[in-house]
Amino acid sequence: MTTLNRRIVLASRPKGRPQPGDFRLETQPVPTPAEGQVLLRTLWLSLDPYMRNLMDEVGPGYAPPIEIGAPLVGGTVSRVVASRHPQFVEGQLVLANAGWQDHALSDGSDLQVIDDLAQPSHALGGLGMPGFTAHVGLLDIGQPHPGETVVVAAATGAVGAMVGQIAKLKGARVVGIAGGAEKVRHAVEVLGFDACLDRHDPRLAAHLAEACPGGIDVYFENVGGEVLDAVLPLLNLNARIPVCGFIAHYNDDGTSTAPDRRAQLLATVLQKRVRMQGFIILDHYGERFDAFQREMREWVSSGRVKLHEARVVGLENAPAALVGLLDGHHLGKVVVQVAD
Repeated sequence: MTTLNRRIVLASRPKGRPQPGDFRLETQPVPTPAEGQVLLRTLWLSLDPYMRNLMDEVGPGYAPPIEIGAPLVGGTVSRVVASRHPQFVEGQLVLANAGWQDHALSDGSDLQVIDDLAQPSHALGGLGMPGFTAHVGLLDIGQPHPGETVVVAAATGAVGAMVGQIAKLKGARVVGIAGGAEKVRHAVEVLGFDACLDRHDPRLAAHLAEACPGGIDVYFENVGGEVLDAVLPLLNLNARIPVCGFIAHYNDDGTSTAPDRRAQLLATVLQKRVRMQGFIILDHYGERFDAFQREMREWVSSGRVKLHEARVVGLENAPAALVGLLDGHHLGKVVVQVAD
């Protein structure tokens, strides 16, 4: 076994879009587990938009910012390579939070054994946090009814793809918004959306109105920006907006010339009696995750929900892949294969 642990740390706080110099690849000795700990080897690393928020000095409120010189955070599929913990044995595959590094120590409190998955990286996507986010946000807050219209942006991303497919299972009409012709085709032809629009189209607002002749009952908000502008005039009375993110603004550096949407948003919420609710998925794991996994595994095994991954090979390529994710370059859930 190697004696060196590669890790990617935060070298400086980004000013807007992250740059290569904001990351640093360094090596340290592989740590040794103490009594009650396990040593993990990272196999798959999850890349998610929230990671950009944690790179800022002031965090978003639900997790502390990453310290300069500390490894980037992230969910992982890891193998137990040494154990001094009574509940874990060498060789087990676990869902962990090892972050952007080859090896990490854990006291076991954040580990979930996943030995029974045919494709372990799915525990980081549709069968993990992104799928759980879609499930809780859509069904608890969005509450789509058969025949209603659900709109979701970033429609082929890790969360958006799950939102649309779950909404279809519940009998809703689903309209996606995605970036580029390939993603638009994927949403309709593979994921089964009723329609999908290109967010780059200068006539997005007009096309969205055409695609939603009866208005919008549920808008799953994970983007913000011009997509929200196009959605607001189409919301029906008593529409619901689950809010799990706003990726269009994660790289804002204070120099944006975009219009101030606050007055329009508040007026719409008031006049249309819209329920707009943010949620943090970390709040729901304790009592809901096992039931979600049972239901989602059945949907996936029966072919009613399809999972798609964008795989990047090599820990050293994680920074560029995260920037590509924020720029909308990837289709599906983005994972980094760190080791075989």
